[in-house]
Amino acid sequence: MVRKEFTYRGYTIDELKKMSIESFARLVPAKERRYLLRRNFGPEGKRLLEKVKLAVEGKYNKPIRTHVREMVILPIMVGLTLHVYNGKEYVPIEIKPEMVGRRLGEFAITIKEVRHGQPGVGATRSSAYIPTK
Repeated sequence: MVRKEFTYRGYTIDELKKMSIESFARLVPAKERRYLLRRNFGPEGKRLLEKVKLAVEGKYNKPIRTHVREMVILPIMVGLTLHVYNGKEYVPIEIKPEMVGRRLGEFAITIKEVRHGQPGVGATRSSAYIPTK
């Protein structure tokens, strides 16, 4: 079985890593393009980008933790594990090539599935009723 190499809009991941942010921005959808080109990254986004660049060079060994959920995943981030805050805790996200061009917050889910269990202590009589069948 032949494994197909990942491409994003016709470019391999190695070609994307060599691109500047401006040229990469032309490939992503409009909302992400505007974020990359006009709005800058803000101070938190710039700090995250510096840490990512240091981690790629091997000079930053600690886990990269961030609150910047709106940051667009860039090709240089592929292979790293970022810890993104979901409102309660930091969720580790391993960046894969398929995630390029999306946002970090899409992968750190902020809500938890509701699991209903048995009624607790002090529950009313009606809610404590469990039919036996």
